[in-house]
Amino acid sequence: MAAGGDCVFCAIVSGEQPADVVLDEPDFVAFLDRRPVFKGHALLVPREHVVTLPDLPAGLRDGFLEAAQRLATAVVTGLGAQGSFVAMNNVVSQSVAHLHLHVVPRTKGDGLRGFFWPRTTYADGEAADYAARLRGAL
Repeated sequence: MAAGGDCVFCAIVSGEQPADVVLDEPDFVAFLDRRPVFKGHALLVPREHVVTLPDLPAGLRDGFLEAAQRLATAVVTGLGAQGSFVAMNNVVSQSVAHLHLHVVPRTKGDGLRGFFWPRTTYADGEAADYAARLRGAL
């Protein structure tokens, strides 16, 4: 749990904080976001307090993705959405310091217009340099 035991997602996982739970499994819990982008917007979290995706233990990775796949399917089959938007933040824009994956139901014409941040371009040769740096880090 977060320092001081103040992680709201840990409180939801433990049952101390109420939530509209949609998935309750030994390693993961998913519940409706209290401030949804669209109705049915769910958050998938590991039961273990993990802050970011790089912190997720190897033994939980496959199960986390498998649960995300099931949630993405459920918003279509259970809510009639045409698809989903799946995303997570790591540190920057992460409103709760507990790993959480957003699964948002989507329908054509729903009004969500992609990402709202400025775009940039690469100078000549710069893309190859960035790609090489990432390959080196991997």
